[in-house]
Amino acid sequence: MSVALLCVAAVALDALLGEPKRWHPLVAFGNFAGRIEQRFNSGGRGWRSHGVTAWFIAVVPLMLLATALSWAPYIGWVLEILALYCALGMRSLGEHVLPVAQALRGDDLDEARKRVSYLVSRQTSELDRTEVARAATESVLENGSDAVFAALFWFVIAGVPGVVLYRLSNTLDAMWGYRNERFERFGWAAAKIDDVLNYIPARLVALTYAVLGKTGLALKCWRTQGPTWDSPNAGPVMASGAGALGVELGGAAIYHGELHQRPPLGEGPAADADAIERGWQLVQRGVWLWLLILCAGAQFYA
Repeated sequence: MSVALLCVAAVALDALLGEPKRWHPLVAFGNFAGRIEQRFNSGGRGWRSHGVTAWFIAVVPLMLLATALSWAPYIGWVLEILALYCALGMRSLGEHVLPVAQALRGDDLDEARKRVSYLVSRQTSELDRTEVARAATESVLENGSDAVFAALFWFVIAGVPGVVLYRLSNTLDAMWGYRNERFERFGWAAAKIDDVLNYIPARLVALTYAVLGKTGLALKCWRTQGPTWDSPNAGPVMASGAGALGVELGGAAIYHGELHQRPPLGEGPAADADAIERGWQLVQRGVWLWLLILCAGAQFYA
């Protein structure tokens, strides 16, 4: 089966079923990674070399196992679809961000704060309506890149090995890639590997957002604002996305009790419930565009 059809099938499966409610492979992997971290970073004393070793132990054997299973006669293509399906989080992203917009439209700020706390690591208990909308819009743009587009990219580039490598690495970055006393040294490898794996996908996503939105503004924001962001990949994605939507994102946010003055992103009015929903629609349209390009490419090279 062609890569294009495998991608279409996996996206359709995600749209139909969403994330597995039971026995999600990434939940099991997270538990496994937690035990590895306890072994190699006990008390936050692990060094960079320990983090590298832990990353290899967590990722490489599972990547090789998934690759071997995908080569199984007759059912290999089914396993390829399942691998990509488990790596995608498109429907789940919508299920998390849209209730924030609904709560804001219903003037239920407490519910909106609670819902957005599931999406972001910043402190949400005292956010106002604009800050909640800004956080949710940023999340849908960035997580659309991480949870959807990058998984598709690595599946197209390297099949099951690529998508498993990417998704496990991205999960380890989410668990270990913090700049705090516990993970500053140990999580360095996980953070850097994730940065490398996301470098090209993030820029393709930024281009996708620009093409499907306010193109000139998006490209301008990507060029001028993207480099000001701490993350080399989130900056271009969110700057372009904010420009494509024509809204203002970024600004001050509290993370783990500390106030961070973040650079502004985008131009236009402050984010609101409409911006959240339009951000989600931008991700959806981007996925359809990618699938259309893949299918057209498959016909051209057939």
